[in-house]
Parts: sequence; C-alpha cells; structure tokens
Amino acid sequence: MQGQNFLKNIDFAKVLDLESLVDYGEGKVISRTLCQGKPLSITLFAFDKGEEVSTHSAPGDAMVYVIDGTCEVTIGGEKFLLNKGQTIVMPANIPHAVYAKERFKMLLTVVFSL
Repeated sequence: MQGQNFLKNIDFAKVLDLESLVDYGEGKVISRTLCQGKPLSITLFAFDKGEEVSTHSAPGDAMVYVIDGTCEVTIGGEKFLLNKGQTIVMPANIPHAVYAKERFKMLLTVVFSL
C-alpha cells in the first residue's frame, strides 16, 4: 500500500520496464531495494560477469527471477543454471549462492515467516 511506504524507489501508477530500473556496473553487483521488511523483501540486482553473492542462508524463502543474462544458483550444494525468463526458489535456512556466468539481472523476492 503506497500510503504505508511498503514499496519504495519505484514510481507508482506508471508503466515501467523492470530491466531498466537497475544498471550494470563494471566489476560490481548493483542493487535497488523496492520493498524491505517483514514479511516481504523485493530487490532488483545487476551483476557484472564473474560477480557473486557467496554462500549464505536466509530466514525466508527466496525466489530468483532472471530478467536478463545467465547465472548459476547453488542451493544446498546443487548447482542450477538459469537463463532469462527462468526462476528458482531457494528454501529458507538452506545455504545458497548466486554467481554471474555472464552479466545478468534478477528480481529477488524473499518471503519471511511471521
């Protein structure tokens, strides 16, 4: 709900190209938080080739949706290759990592239990 500031860093009542809301940076992972808090976190990311989020676990189920490019997602030691338009859920409390096989952008949605 806009009045309660759940969503931020995004225009309301305007058609947007999600992919263009976050730019690539050489040697960087760039992020743009759209919603932060319980029970939901939504963040756009742009990874340069070879960049990563190293292995960690989180207290919520996390869904990765690839907007552009290709990445490798590791969940509990198992590797998955994702391309533009594909998604995967990383279960809560299971170690996971994300690696940019090439430049890629993703929308990360994390749902926390209350």
